[in-house]
Amino acid sequence: MTGRTPPGGPDGLNGPGAPNRPGGPGAPNEPSEPGAPNEPSGPGASNRPGGTNAPNGLGEPRTSVRPGGAGGRGDGRRVVVLVNPAGGQRGAHRAAETVLAHLAAAGWDAEPVAGADTAGTLALARDRVAAGVDVLAVVGGDGMVHLGLQAVAGTRVPLAVVPAGTGNDFARALGIPRGDPAAAARLVTHGTPRAVDLARVGERWIGTVVACGFDALVTDRANRLRWPRGGSRYTLAVLVELTRLRPLPFRIRLDGGEVPEVELDATLVAVGNTAYYGGGMRVCPDADPYDGELAVTVVEGAGALRLPTILPRLYNGSHLSHPRVRTYRARRIELASAGVFAYADGEFVGDLPIVVEAVPQAVEVLLPG
Repeated sequence: MTGRTPPGGPDGLNGPGAPNRPGGPGAPNEPSEPGAPNEPSGPGASNRPGGTNAPNGLGEPRTSVRPGGAGGRGDGRRVVVLVNPAGGQRGAHRAAETVLAHLAAAGWDAEPVAGADTAGTLALARDRVAAGVDVLAVVGGDGMVHLGLQAVAGTRVPLAVVPAGTGNDFARALGIPRGDPAAAARLVTHGTPRAVDLARVGERWIGTVVACGFDALVTDRANRLRWPRGGSRYTLAVLVELTRLRPLPFRIRLDGGEVPEVELDATLVAVGNTAYYGGGMRVCPDADPYDGELAVTVVEGAGALRLPTILPRLYNGSHLSHPRVRTYRARRIELASAGVFAYADGEFVGDLPIVVEAVPQAVEVLLPG
Protein backbone atom coordinates (compact mmCIF):
# COMPACT_ATOMS: atom_id res chain seq x y z
CA MET A 1 0.00 0.00 0.00
CA THR A 2 3.01 2.30 0.31
CA GLY A 3 5.93 3.60 -1.66
CA ARG A 4 4.36 3.02 -5.08
CA THR A 5 4.35 5.61 -7.84
CA PRO A 6 2.15 4.39 -10.68
CA PRO A 7 3.20 5.31 -14.20
CA GLY A 8 2.15 8.83 -15.04
CA GLY A 9 -0.11 10.48 -17.50
CA PRO A 10 -1.13 14.07 -18.00
CA ASP A 11 -2.89 15.32 -14.91
CA GLY A 12 -3.08 19.07 -14.69
CA LEU A 13 -4.39 19.15 -11.10
CA ASN A 14 -1.63 17.20 -9.48
CA GLY A 15 0.75 20.12 -9.57
CA PRO A 16 4.52 20.14 -9.40
CA GLY A 17 6.05 17.31 -7.48
CA ALA A 18 2.94 15.14 -7.32
CA PRO A 19 3.14 11.73 -9.00
CA ASN A 20 0.99 11.67 -12.09
CA ARG A 21 -1.82 9.18 -12.29
CA PRO A 22 -2.75 7.76 -15.66
CA GLY A 23 -5.83 8.29 -17.69
CA GLY A 24 -8.10 5.44 -18.50
CA PRO A 25 -11.37 4.33 -17.06
CA GLY A 26 -11.95 5.31 -13.48
CA ALA A 27 -13.02 3.27 -10.57
CA PRO A 28 -15.55 3.22 -11.85
CA ASN A 29 -15.58 6.84 -13.01
CA GLU A 30 -14.18 7.98 -16.28
CA PRO A 31 -10.53 8.96 -16.01
CA SER A 32 -8.42 12.00 -15.60
CA GLU A 33 -10.87 14.83 -15.24
CA PRO A 34 -8.75 17.06 -13.06
CA GLY A 35 -7.56 20.47 -13.76
CA ALA A 36 -4.87 23.01 -14.40
CA PRO A 37 -1.36 23.89 -13.30
CA ASN A 38 -2.66 26.49 -10.84
CA GLU A 39 -4.50 23.77 -8.89
CA PRO A 40 -1.69 22.26 -6.84
CA SER A 41 -1.93 19.15 -4.79
CA GLY A 42 0.50 16.44 -3.83
CA PRO A 43 3.50 16.92 -1.58
CA GLY A 44 3.92 20.44 -0.36
CA ALA A 45 0.49 21.54 -1.51
CA SER A 46 -2.23 19.07 -0.66
CA ASN A 47 -1.90 19.59 3.08
CA ARG A 48 -2.59 23.32 2.89
CA PRO A 49 -5.94 24.17 4.37
CA GLY A 50 -8.01 26.79 2.73
CA GLY A 51 -7.80 28.29 -0.72
CA THR A 52 -8.48 31.51 -2.50
CA ASN A 53 -10.67 30.84 -5.51
CA ALA A 54 -13.91 31.52 -3.65
CA PRO A 55 -14.54 35.26 -3.91
CA ASN A 56 -16.94 35.18 -0.98
CA GLY A 57 -14.56 33.49 1.43
CA LEU A 58 -15.45 29.87 2.07
CA GLY A 59 -18.74 29.78 0.24
CA GLU A 60 -21.23 31.67 2.38
CA PRO A 61 -24.93 31.42 1.48
CA ARG A 62 -26.06 33.39 -1.52
CA THR A 63 -29.32 34.00 -3.30
CA SER A 64 -30.01 32.34 -6.64
CA VAL A 65 -32.18 33.11 -9.62
CA ARG A 66 -33.76 30.26 -11.49
CA PRO A 67 -31.65 29.95 -14.66
CA GLY A 68 -34.45 29.25 -17.10
CA GLY A 69 -36.97 31.68 -15.75
CA ALA A 70 -40.64 30.93 -16.18
CA GLY A 71 -41.10 27.94 -18.44
CA GLY A 72 -37.35 27.56 -18.91
CA ARG A 73 -37.17 29.69 -22.09
CA GLY A 74 -33.70 30.91 -22.90
CA ASP A 75 -34.25 34.62 -23.63
CA GLY A 76 -30.59 34.87 -24.65
CA ARG A 77 -29.27 32.91 -21.68
CA ARG A 78 -25.87 31.31 -22.19
CA VAL A 79 -24.78 27.85 -21.12
CA VAL A 80 -21.41 26.18 -21.58
CA VAL A 81 -21.65 22.41 -22.08
CA LEU A 82 -18.46 20.77 -20.84
CA VAL A 83 -17.69 17.45 -22.51
CA ASN A 84 -14.94 14.93 -21.89
CA PRO A 85 -11.82 15.72 -23.93
CA ALA A 86 -10.99 11.98 -23.98
CA GLY A 87 -12.40 10.28 -27.03
CA GLY A 88 -14.12 6.92 -27.29
CA GLN A 89 -16.99 7.52 -24.85
CA ARG A 90 -19.94 7.21 -27.17
CA GLY A 91 -22.49 7.33 -24.36
CA ALA A 92 -21.18 10.70 -23.21
CA HIS A 93 -21.21 12.07 -26.74
CA ARG A 94 -24.79 10.93 -27.28
CA ALA A 95 -25.78 12.52 -23.99
CA ALA A 96 -24.10 15.77 -25.05
CA GLU A 97 -26.07 15.74 -28.29
CA THR A 98 -29.27 15.30 -26.28
CA VAL A 99 -28.38 18.27 -24.10
CA LEU A 100 -27.54 20.51 -27.06
CA ALA A 101 -30.77 19.58 -28.85
CA HIS A 102 -32.81 20.37 -25.74
CA LEU A 103 -31.09 23.72 -25.27
CA ALA A 104 -31.61 24.67 -28.91
CA ALA A 105 -35.31 23.86 -28.65
CA ALA A 106 -35.53 25.93 -25.46
CA GLY A 107 -33.92 28.95 -27.09
CA TRP A 108 -30.70 28.86 -25.07
CA ASP A 109 -27.32 29.92 -26.46
CA ALA A 110 -25.26 26.75 -25.91
CA GLU A 111 -21.52 26.36 -26.46
CA PRO A 112 -19.95 22.89 -26.27
CA VAL A 113 -16.42 23.06 -24.82
CA ALA A 114 -13.71 20.40 -24.86
CA GLY A 115 -10.03 21.27 -24.81
CA ALA A 116 -7.14 19.21 -26.10
CA ASP A 117 -6.75 17.69 -22.63
CA THR A 118 -8.26 18.04 -19.17
CA ALA A 119 -6.11 21.02 -18.19
CA GLY A 120 -7.06 22.78 -21.41
CA THR A 121 -10.73 21.99 -20.91
CA LEU A 122 -10.68 23.40 -17.40
CA ALA A 123 -8.90 26.55 -18.57
CA LEU A 124 -11.60 27.10 -21.21
CA ALA A 125 -14.36 26.50 -18.66
CA ARG A 126 -12.83 29.00 -16.24
CA ASP A 127 -12.51 31.56 -19.02
CA ARG A 128 -16.20 31.19 -19.91
CA VAL A 129 -17.28 31.41 -16.26
CA ALA A 130 -15.18 34.54 -15.74
CA ALA A 131 -16.62 36.10 -18.92
CA GLY A 132 -20.16 35.50 -17.67
CA VAL A 133 -22.38 32.50 -18.38
CA ASP A 134 -25.70 31.56 -16.84
CA VAL A 135 -24.99 27.82 -16.38
CA LEU A 136 -22.05 25.45 -16.67
CA ALA A 137 -23.34 22.01 -17.67
CA VAL A 138 -21.06 18.97 -17.45
CA VAL A 139 -21.72 15.77 -19.37
CA GLY A 140 -19.96 12.70 -18.00
CA GLY A 141 -19.23 10.88 -14.78
CA ASP A 142 -17.77 11.95 -11.47
CA GLY A 143 -14.45 12.90 -13.04
CA MET A 144 -16.18 15.44 -15.29
CA VAL A 145 -18.18 16.73 -12.33
CA HIS A 146 -14.88 17.12 -10.49
CA LEU A 147 -13.50 19.18 -13.36
CA GLY A 148 -16.62 21.35 -13.48
CA LEU A 149 -16.45 22.01 -9.74
CA GLN A 150 -12.99 23.52 -10.15
CA ALA A 151 -14.49 26.09 -12.54
CA VAL A 152 -17.66 27.13 -10.66
CA ALA A 153 -17.14 26.52 -6.93
CA GLY A 154 -17.18 29.79 -5.05
CA THR A 155 -18.85 31.63 -7.94
CA ARG A 156 -22.48 32.47 -8.66
CA VAL A 157 -22.61 30.28 -11.77
CA PRO A 158 -24.72 27.16 -11.12
CA LEU A 159 -23.62 23.68 -12.15
CA ALA A 160 -25.85 21.31 -14.11
CA VAL A 161 -24.91 17.63 -14.28
CA VAL A 162 -25.89 15.22 -17.05
CA PRO A 163 -24.62 11.81 -15.83
CA ALA A 164 -22.90 9.82 -18.55
CA GLY A 165 -20.15 7.93 -16.72
CA THR A 166 -19.94 4.58 -15.00
CA GLY A 167 -20.09 5.69 -11.37
CA ASN A 168 -22.17 8.89 -11.36
CA ASP A 169 -21.99 9.03 -7.57
CA PHE A 170 -22.36 12.81 -7.27
CA ALA A 171 -25.58 12.63 -9.29
CA ARG A 172 -26.77 9.64 -7.25
CA ALA A 173 -26.29 11.52 -3.98
CA LEU A 174 -28.19 14.62 -5.17
CA GLY A 175 -31.09 12.87 -6.89
CA ILE A 176 -30.11 13.88 -10.44
CA PRO A 177 -31.62 11.48 -13.03
CA ARG A 178 -29.17 8.79 -14.13
CA GLY A 179 -29.59 6.78 -17.31
CA ASP A 180 -31.94 9.40 -18.76
CA PRO A 181 -29.98 12.20 -20.48
CA ALA A 182 -33.17 13.93 -21.62
CA ALA A 183 -34.46 14.20 -18.02
CA ALA A 184 -31.09 15.44 -16.80
CA ALA A 185 -30.91 17.93 -19.69
CA ARG A 186 -34.22 19.45 -18.61
CA LEU A 187 -32.59 20.42 -15.31
CA VAL A 188 -30.35 22.83 -17.21
CA THR A 189 -33.39 24.93 -18.10
CA HIS A 190 -35.90 23.95 -15.42
CA GLY A 191 -33.78 22.85 -12.46
CA THR A 192 -33.98 24.47 -9.06
CA PRO A 193 -30.66 25.94 -7.86
CA ARG A 194 -29.61 24.70 -4.44
CA ALA A 195 -26.45 25.57 -2.52
CA VAL A 196 -24.46 22.38 -1.85
CA ASP A 197 -21.48 21.80 0.43
CA LEU A 198 -18.16 20.65 -0.95
CA ALA A 199 -15.00 19.24 0.55
CA ARG A 200 -11.68 20.88 -0.18
CA VAL A 201 -8.07 19.67 -0.10
CA GLY A 202 -5.71 22.58 -0.59
CA GLU A 203 -7.27 24.41 -3.53
CA ARG A 204 -8.98 21.31 -4.92
CA TRP A 205 -12.77 21.13 -4.66
CA ILE A 206 -14.32 17.69 -4.09
CA GLY A 207 -17.93 16.62 -4.49
CA THR A 208 -18.07 13.06 -3.19
CA VAL A 209 -15.54 11.14 -1.06
CA VAL A 210 -11.84 11.44 -0.26
CA ALA A 211 -10.45 7.91 -0.03
CA CYS A 212 -7.10 6.64 1.17
CA GLY A 213 -5.94 3.14 1.91
CA PHE A 214 -7.39 0.11 0.19
CA ASP A 215 -10.10 2.04 -1.65
CA ALA A 216 -7.60 4.53 -3.10
CA LEU A 217 -5.40 1.65 -4.22
CA VAL A 218 -8.36 0.01 -5.95
CA THR A 219 -9.24 3.25 -7.73
CA ASP A 220 -5.66 3.70 -8.83
CA ARG A 221 -5.43 0.11 -10.03
CA ALA A 222 -8.73 0.33 -11.94
CA ASN A 223 -7.60 3.56 -13.62
CA ARG A 224 -4.58 1.72 -15.00
CA LEU A 225 -6.43 -1.36 -16.24
CA ARG A 226 -7.44 -1.42 -19.90
CA TRP A 227 -9.50 -4.59 -19.55
CA PRO A 228 -12.24 -5.44 -18.69
CA ARG A 229 -14.57 -2.52 -19.26
CA GLY A 230 -17.26 -1.10 -16.98
CA GLY A 231 -17.83 -2.22 -13.42
CA SER A 232 -15.91 -5.47 -13.95
CA ARG A 233 -12.72 -3.43 -14.04
CA TYR A 234 -13.36 -2.27 -10.49
CA THR A 235 -14.06 -5.85 -9.35
CA LEU A 236 -10.80 -7.06 -10.86
CA ALA A 237 -8.92 -4.21 -9.20
CA VAL A 238 -10.39 -5.23 -5.82
CA LEU A 239 -9.20 -8.81 -6.28
CA VAL A 240 -5.70 -7.75 -7.29
CA GLU A 241 -5.28 -5.34 -4.38
CA LEU A 242 -6.61 -7.87 -1.86
CA THR A 243 -3.55 -10.00 -2.54
CA ARG A 244 -1.31 -7.08 -1.50
CA LEU A 245 -3.38 -5.84 1.42
CA ARG A 246 -2.05 -4.97 4.86
CA PRO A 247 -3.30 -2.45 7.44
CA LEU A 248 -1.22 0.72 7.90
CA PRO A 249 -0.78 3.13 10.80
CA PHE A 250 -2.92 6.27 10.40
CA ARG A 251 -3.12 9.45 12.43
CA ILE A 252 -6.47 11.21 12.06
CA ARG A 253 -7.06 14.65 13.58
CA LEU A 254 -10.65 15.85 13.75
CA ASP A 255 -11.38 19.55 14.31
CA GLY A 256 -14.91 20.34 15.34
CA GLY A 257 -15.68 16.71 16.20
CA GLU A 258 -16.26 14.93 19.48
CA VAL A 259 -12.94 13.04 19.21
CA PRO A 260 -9.91 15.31 18.57
CA GLU A 261 -7.39 12.70 17.39
CA VAL A 262 -7.22 8.98 16.60
CA GLU A 263 -4.19 6.78 15.95
CA LEU A 264 -4.84 3.27 14.66
CA ASP A 265 -3.97 0.65 12.07
CA ALA A 266 -6.51 0.99 9.29
CA THR A 267 -7.26 -0.69 6.00
CA LEU A 268 -9.60 1.95 4.62
CA VAL A 269 -10.24 5.60 5.49
CA ALA A 270 -12.96 7.56 3.69
CA VAL A 271 -14.03 11.18 4.24
CA GLY A 272 -17.41 11.87 2.70
CA ASN A 273 -19.10 15.07 1.62
CA THR A 274 -21.70 12.75 0.10
CA ALA A 275 -22.40 9.11 0.86
CA TYR A 276 -21.33 7.28 -2.30
CA TYR A 277 -18.24 6.26 -4.20
CA GLY A 278 -17.21 3.37 -6.45
CA GLY A 279 -20.48 3.32 -8.39
CA GLY A 280 -22.99 3.13 -5.56
CA MET A 281 -21.06 2.06 -2.47
CA ARG A 282 -22.52 3.91 0.56
CA VAL A 283 -19.18 4.13 2.30
CA CYS A 284 -20.23 7.20 4.33
CA PRO A 285 -24.00 6.69 4.65
CA ASP A 286 -24.39 9.53 7.17
CA ALA A 287 -22.76 12.13 4.93
CA ASP A 288 -25.06 15.06 4.14
CA PRO A 289 -23.97 17.72 1.60
CA TYR A 290 -26.15 20.33 3.33
CA ASP A 291 -24.99 20.13 6.98
CA GLY A 292 -21.55 21.78 6.84
CA GLU A 293 -19.72 18.69 8.13
CA LEU A 294 -17.84 15.69 6.77
CA ALA A 295 -18.49 12.06 7.65
CA VAL A 296 -15.49 9.79 8.26
CA THR A 297 -15.56 6.00 7.90
CA VAL A 298 -12.58 3.93 9.07
CA VAL A 299 -12.16 0.18 8.61
CA GLU A 300 -9.74 -0.78 11.35
CA GLY A 301 -7.12 -3.48 10.87
CA ALA A 302 -9.04 -5.76 8.49
CA GLY A 303 -6.73 -8.02 6.50
CA ALA A 304 -7.22 -9.89 3.24
CA LEU A 305 -9.41 -12.55 4.88
CA ARG A 306 -11.67 -10.24 6.87
CA LEU A 307 -12.10 -7.31 4.46
CA PRO A 308 -14.11 -9.29 1.86
CA THR A 309 -16.77 -9.84 4.53
CA ILE A 310 -17.09 -6.06 4.97
CA LEU A 311 -16.90 -4.82 1.36
CA PRO A 312 -20.30 -6.16 0.18
CA ARG A 313 -21.98 -4.34 3.06
CA LEU A 314 -20.73 -1.00 1.70
CA TYR A 315 -23.49 -1.03 -0.90
CA ASN A 316 -26.33 -0.77 1.61
CA GLY A 317 -24.48 0.96 4.43
CA SER A 318 -24.79 -1.95 6.84
CA HIS A 319 -21.00 -2.02 7.34
CA LEU A 320 -21.41 0.63 10.07
CA SER A 321 -22.53 -2.08 12.49
CA HIS A 322 -19.39 -4.17 11.92
CA PRO A 323 -17.05 -4.17 14.96
CA ARG A 324 -14.06 -3.22 12.76
CA VAL A 325 -15.75 -0.04 11.48
CA ARG A 326 -15.51 3.33 13.21
CA THR A 327 -17.26 6.55 12.23
CA TYR A 328 -16.63 10.20 13.08
CA ARG A 329 -17.88 13.64 12.08
CA ALA A 330 -15.86 16.83 11.82
CA ARG A 331 -15.48 20.05 9.82
CA ARG A 332 -11.74 19.67 9.26
CA ILE A 333 -9.80 16.40 9.10
CA GLU A 334 -6.07 15.82 8.83
CA LEU A 335 -5.03 12.41 7.49
CA ALA A 336 -1.45 11.19 7.86
CA SER A 337 0.18 7.88 6.97
CA ALA A 338 3.62 7.37 5.48
CA GLY A 339 3.67 6.54 1.78
CA VAL A 340 -0.12 6.56 1.34
CA PHE A 341 -1.98 8.60 -1.28
CA ALA A 342 -5.56 9.79 -1.64
CA TYR A 343 -8.17 9.82 -4.39
CA ALA A 344 -11.39 11.83 -4.59
CA ASP A 345 -14.16 11.82 -7.20
CA GLY A 346 -12.16 9.03 -8.85
CA GLU A 347 -9.17 11.36 -9.33
CA PHE A 348 -5.73 11.44 -7.74
CA VAL A 349 -5.52 14.12 -5.04
CA GLY A 350 -2.08 13.80 -3.47
CA ASP A 351 0.15 12.00 -1.02
CA LEU A 352 -0.61 12.11 2.68
CA PRO A 353 -0.59 14.10 4.88
CA ILE A 354 -3.57 16.07 3.63
CA VAL A 355 -6.19 18.28 5.25
CA VAL A 356 -9.81 17.88 4.16
CA GLU A 357 -12.16 20.77 4.97
CA ALA A 358 -15.92 21.09 4.74
CA VAL A 359 -16.94 24.21 2.82
CA PRO A 360 -20.64 24.96 3.40
CA GLN A 361 -22.75 26.03 0.43
CA ALA A 362 -19.72 26.20 -1.85
CA VAL A 363 -21.53 25.60 -5.15
CA GLU A 364 -25.01 25.89 -6.60
CA VAL A 365 -26.30 22.80 -8.40
CA LEU A 366 -29.44 22.62 -10.53
CA LEU A 367 -31.59 19.87 -9.00
CA PRO A 368 -35.09 18.45 -9.44
CA GLY A 369 -37.67 20.69 -7.75
